[in-house]
Amino acid sequence: IIIGLISVYSSTSVLASVKAKYADRGGMIYLQKQIFTLLIGFFLMILFMFLSPEKLKKIVFPLLIISFLLLILVFSPLGVSAGGARRWLRLWPSVFQPSELVKLAMVFFLAWYMSRDSYNKESIKNFIIPVCLMAIFQLIFLKQPDFGAAMTLGIITFIMLFIGGMSLRFLGVTALFAIPVLFYLAKEPYRWKRITSFLDPWADPQGSGFQLVQSLIALGSGGLTGQGLGQGKQKLAFLPEIHTDFIFAHIGEELGFIGAFAVVVLFFVICMRGLSIAEKQYEPYNYFLASGITIMISIQALINFAVVTGLAPTKGLPLPFISYGGSSLVVNLMAVGVLLNLSRFKTDRGYAELPKDEKPKLRAYRYYKGKRFS
Repeated sequence: IIIGLISVYSSTSVLASVKAKYADRGGMIYLQKQIFTLLIGFFLMILFMFLSPEKLKKIVFPLLIISFLLLILVFSPLGVSAGGARRWLRLWPSVFQPSELVKLAMVFFLAWYMSRDSYNKESIKNFIIPVCLMAIFQLIFLKQPDFGAAMTLGIITFIMLFIGGMSLRFLGVTALFAIPVLFYLAKEPYRWKRITSFLDPWADPQGSGFQLVQSLIALGSGGLTGQGLGQGKQKLAFLPEIHTDFIFAHIGEELGFIGAFAVVVLFFVICMRGLSIAEKQYEPYNYFLASGITIMISIQALINFAVVTGLAPTKGLPLPFISYGGSSLVVNLMAVGVLLNLSRFKTDRGYAELPKDEKPKLRAYRYYKGKRFS
């Protein structure tokens, strides 16, 4: 988050100071907005950190319903359009992107759904229900349109179903049926341009490949140690969306390979710690919830890295905790609050009920790979 605040200010201070409506703020407007949403996010993080796992299970459906209603309200007069898309809601004093909350709500739902006693991994009905729910959200995303959010939600859902032991037959057949659908969606002219420019951005460096070319220039010009904080050139209106989707390129330009690599390592640590927290859970719901949140954060970071470095077609996905944007920051802090909750929560509640001679030492018990007590 500290790296994000520094990068947001560095990438937007010049932009804000030259805009007429922000000129009197001295280039601080973006940083001020980011700090404001950061405070909201920290409050929600602390709230979720101290909710008991039982209460976390009770908010599954309220969270799902709220996220669905907010997603629908995007098409109401409260909706905000930008860049040919309608993905935001006007909520004082800023805007909110409901698709970010939908991802977290889907993780909560899948964790509850797969932890039920009646959940059958070989039942086609148990597979169809979450897939249909995912498809409903995806259709609304595509209506906005937000192809990146639809793809991310699909990846999160199928990875969680895979972790939950869902039959590979169902997952494989669904993947085969999804191929023609993806091809049909990719045929949209602007999406097809993104794909072709991803394969060869220099074929149209002033058109469809402009953003990726400028991103690669930023990363390349940073070298090993970078040009120094505030010394980057791509933020001078060369690289569009440098403070949101392409902020990793800005970090690479000003802090070099060392700074960019440090960011990758930090996300790797988050991923490993999240999986470690999940592994220590003795309740199925807690296990799936911790795993899903870790997947949600890691997948979005991985896709952002791939887009910025030219390993994947351009998608409008922010880098968690770092990119400018209150929606992503607030929702990811809520998710971290849940991870901190599960990390501090005493998952070994069955320990006290064990006979004394059967109690393993506490250190060994934390890494015990046998039966999960509940």
